[in-house]
Amino acid sequence: MSLSSHLTELKKKHDHLSMEVETAQRSPSVDGLVIAGLKKKKLKLKEEIERLSYETETA
Repeated sequence: MSLSSHLTELKKKHDHLSMEVETAQRSPSVDGLVIAGLKKKKLKLKEEIERLSYETETA
């Protein structure tokens, strides 16, 4: 898998997690810890995307 396709997949996962977080926040039955876990995953993906993007730009 090339770096650009890997970045594309990470961005898709990030977008999917964004939708999951929004849906979970609208549902009163979803535990706050579940939402926090989703947000943490989303943040880790964002950091990975930024790191790989930076490495691509400086290479």
